[in-house]
Amino acid sequence: MINALIFGATGYTGIELIRILSSHPEVNIVGGSSRDWAGKTAGEVFPFIFGNNDFSLSSLTELIEKPHADVAFLALPHGEAAAVIRPLLAAGLKVVDLSADSRLRDADTYREWYGPHKDPDILEKAVYGLPEIHRKAIRSAELVANPGCYPTTVILGTAPLVRCDSVSTDCPIVDAKSGISGAGRGAKIVTSFCEAGEGFKPYGVTMHRHIPEMEQELSGLAGRTIKVRFTPHLIPVIRGMVSTIYLPLKQGMTRESLREIYVEYYRSEPFVRVLPLGIFPDTSRLRGSNQCHISVELDERTGWVVVMVGIDNLVKGASGNAVQNMNLMMGLHETVGLDQLPLFP
Repeated sequence: MINALIFGATGYTGIELIRILSSHPEVNIVGGSSRDWAGKTAGEVFPFIFGNNDFSLSSLTELIEKPHADVAFLALPHGEAAAVIRPLLAAGLKVVDLSADSRLRDADTYREWYGPHKDPDILEKAVYGLPEIHRKAIRSAELVANPGCYPTTVILGTAPLVRCDSVSTDCPIVDAKSGISGAGRGAKIVTSFCEAGEGFKPYGVTMHRHIPEMEQELSGLAGRTIKVRFTPHLIPVIRGMVSTIYLPLKQGMTRESLREIYVEYYRSEPFVRVLPLGIFPDTSRLRGSNQCHISVELDERTGWVVVMVGIDNLVKGASGNAVQNMNLMMGLHETVGLDQLPLFP
């Protein structure tokens, strides 16, 4: 059995890791950190897991000092994870970092979007953890940077076209919408029920921190610089995300041939579903699953390609993808523990 630690076990992504790993046939959760509930068991804090792979919660410091495990998941805020990674690697653990602290390869870019990095030397050790793009490198990695939820949709939605001569991918226009859980579990006025329950608004316009992550990965795939025009929106649902990506057509294509590019690109991917023409991603059909649904359309009237990508932001957009990465790192089939169908309704 693989012994796992969850740092930040009582946030939304930590709780989702507990839910997924509790039914994973090859994993035991042996500890977790919590700022507010250190000294309790996870089952005392979350009765729904009582007696099912229950474990003790400790302070961050205590867990770092005695990391008796094989793998650690870092579901910590940006800026906090960086200080934890080096001692865990030194203790022989493999690390899946769900924060942004390992995602950007360039320390100056990180500083521009997040502030000074606490341990910039770790950036060169990390493998970007999107299995559909970097599966081979993930298998041999000690440190994997789990992607952000928005970048997961934008990269998977754009990747099949970056080398297509018929479509311009130099600056995708992305209109993205996410459920409130994407903002984390911490108490914030803007994500409280009264403020967000019946609202719908853009945020992070021109400056969302996920932009350099998207541009880094898409530019690497294309072999040239790609910029992303990205506008996220907060919608009044708990979980779920859909990104709509607009790309100008350079020469004629049919909607059937366009869809076939996606079908071929993702033919062997266990979690990516290219939907039939005329069927579009729906967050209510993705809840609780590690699936990614992609639909592609051709607007012949305006000459634009429209790609729609849907995920559960807490699963394929965070914790499910993290478990997929762990499976690859530990030599397991990447689908183990992740074959749950979506919850519906």
